[in-house]
Order: sequence, then C-alpha cells, then structure tokens
Amino acid sequence: MLEATRAAGAMLLPQATHTPTLFMAAAVVHPAISAFWTLVFARWLPVRRPLAGALAGSVAVALLDLLVIAPLAFPRVAALPFGPQLADHLMWGALLGGTLQWRSRRCHAARA
Repeated sequence: MLEATRAAGAMLLPQATHTPTLFMAAAVVHPAISAFWTLVFARWLPVRRPLAGALAGSVAVALLDLLVIAPLAFPRVAALPFGPQLADHLMWGALLGGTLQWRSRRCHAARA
C-alpha cells in the first residue's frame, strides 16, 4: 500500500528515496493530477448521465495513465500492479460522476 504513495511522490521527485519526502511530494502531485482531470471531466462530461460518463472516462484515463504515460515517464508507477490502480481511477470516476449527478439533480429541483 505504501509503494503506491512512494511511486506517486517519485513522479515529482524521481531521485528521492526517503519515505516522508516521497509522501509529501505525493500529497502535492496526486491532488494536482486529480484536479486536472476533474476540470477536464467537468467541462466535457455530458450533462445527462454524468456518472456513466465519468466511469467510462476514468477507465480511459486509467489506460492512458497506466499503460501509455507511466511506462514512458514514471517507471515506479508503471511497476505497480494494474488492478489496484484501475480501482483507484474507477473510484475517482464514481465520486466525480456521482457528485456532478447529485449537483445537477439538486439544481433542477431548486428551479422547479
């Protein structure tokens, strides 16, 4: 479990080996990446069925992140088992899509 956090930290500080340093770097890089994709998805997800769109999109992002980008630029991330990393992406997609869907319904109810 700690290796995923170390790998995320190594994205920002690839030469670092000290676990607390890597954890602090991960605390910066992981939210930054999540915020980037959140902005992309919030802009481009369909207004109808944002949960389904976010889940499908999170799979596409996982494939891009884990099978294309990581092997080229982030070897410590690429060395992690695929399944748990895919699950992390899916959970992010479910939370984002669920939140957008909830907000949409709430806005429509307020207008009615």
